[in-house]
Amino acid sequence: PPLPQAEGMSETANGSLTTHVLNTATGLPAAGLAVRLAQLQEPGPQWMELVQRWTDKDGRCLLLLAPGKAKAGTYKLRFETAAYWQGLGHASFYPFVEVVFTIADPTQRLHIPLLISPYSYTTYRGS
Repeated sequence: PPLPQAEGMSETANGSLTTHVLNTATGLPAAGLAVRLAQLQEPGPQWMELVQRWTDKDGRCLLLLAPGKAKAGTYKLRFETAAYWQGLGHASFYPFVEVVFTIADPTQRLHIPLLISPYSYTTYRGS
């Protein structure tokens, strides 16, 4: 069955926040991995979940924040890695991965890739 995604998504979408997950153990996209986006509420520290998506067949989540929806502040992406690895029949050292980042300019497009294996992960600011 198709993976749940936001309505109106397309491969050419230019959302203000996107992500891409690659399974480095296989060199393939990590399809079907749950991703949650939350924003730190000020005064805090309390996180408010904004959206949950799943990566598509190419390991991508487009439009986590649609154009015009971003605000300056601190956000986190939570990747549910244990469930992903369990679905592939593997154990995972990390039950989830949280990437915390700051949006200083809400008009700027942000892309945050994640590279995962059962025992490691890395992330960076992409383009």
